[in-house]
Amino acid sequence: LPQYKLITPAIVCERFKVRGSLARSIIRELVRRGLIRSVVKHSRQEIYTRSTKEDAPGDQDIGKEGTSEKKVAPMSSTLTNNPQTKRKEIYKYEAPWMVYAMNWSIRPDKRFRLALGSFVEEYNNKVQIVTLDEETSEFIARSTFDHPYPTTKVMWIPDTKGAFPDLLATSGDYLRVWQTGDSGTRLECLLNNNKNSDFCAPLTSFDWNEVDPNLIGTSSIDTTCTIWGLETGQAIGRTNPVSGHVRTQLIAHDKEVYDIAFSRGGGGRDMFASVGADGSVRMFDLRHLEHSTIIYEDPQHHSLLRLAWNKQDPNYLATFAIDSMEIIILDVRIPCTPVARLNNHRSGVNGIAWAPHSACHICTAGDDRQALIWDIQQMPRAIEDPILAYTAEGEINQVQWSTTQPDWIAICFNNFLEILRV
Repeated sequence: LPQYKLITPAIVCERFKVRGSLARSIIRELVRRGLIRSVVKHSRQEIYTRSTKEDAPGDQDIGKEGTSEKKVAPMSSTLTNNPQTKRKEIYKYEAPWMVYAMNWSIRPDKRFRLALGSFVEEYNNKVQIVTLDEETSEFIARSTFDHPYPTTKVMWIPDTKGAFPDLLATSGDYLRVWQTGDSGTRLECLLNNNKNSDFCAPLTSFDWNEVDPNLIGTSSIDTTCTIWGLETGQAIGRTNPVSGHVRTQLIAHDKEVYDIAFSRGGGGRDMFASVGADGSVRMFDLRHLEHSTIIYEDPQHHSLLRLAWNKQDPNYLATFAIDSMEIIILDVRIPCTPVARLNNHRSGVNGIAWAPHSACHICTAGDDRQALIWDIQQMPRAIEDPILAYTAEGEINQVQWSTTQPDWIAICFNNFLEILRV
């Protein structure tokens, strides 16, 4: 089973074309030999992973009866924080304030760098850039700067090759783009599309286009979505300041718009979706803005708070409603009919994040302090239970899956950041 990071009886049945009882016998033998270890027993599911080199017998022992007497005890959680292990599977950072916005850096040379936004109910808020020192296993605050009002979202420029300036964007009262470096972080530009009025319609969210990092889309409580074009000075060595202009602004919903996300479909540049207080998911194409497609409408017209596109299969997206314990999986080829409903949270869901490397896995988190990873490959059959579960020390209000390091997920609760190895 070399290609499987996680092993279940169902995988053994499929891989070796055997029945369930024989699959469990095979797993028991692999555990007895120390080749795999139990990582979780969640409800009716048993999950195993390959043993480390320290756990497993040598190659010369494989296939010999009775060569390994090692017994592997099941772990009570999918993740451990045992200081005796060479590499911890949980790293924790305590911020000086309640954390709300959070995101991973995408640059390959900044592996364990994240940006955090404070949630303080006053004008003065903060954004902090932290990095993990892998030698000391401690997070270090590299830069902290002031931000008016809490940030509703923070994102690093989706630059996997390091060709662009090291930029960070935040949303709140306006969209701001910052440049960070060894000497600190400075504001590059403030993007405001309502210059003729003193009234500011707060931005609820935004998304940075992965295919064309010169495009950013914002959502607002004034029912609109705005697509901004950035001039980022992408050529190495250029010192021109970052600036932006409005590509287009459209009335996207009948009420407040709460989230926006670009799709990788259609070339990955022109298609995006939004959700809002009218309870609908709508899809747009920048090449044909005269109409939109309603992908889903909540039956009770409850506000939809967040949406996320599948990173590997642009046909699928996920969303959830306010105060809901259920995540809806949609297929754009079958509008208005959910292809799956994920029900295992015991309180309201706050965040969703698709795996960057797999079309079948999504992480959800909520007020029940749980971060759950689901395998949805059996759709449209019902998905009863997640395959992995982690319980935090507080209500989780943010979850992000690292693009450059798919083994790591970050969550936020209270004034803490945790990154979890999965």
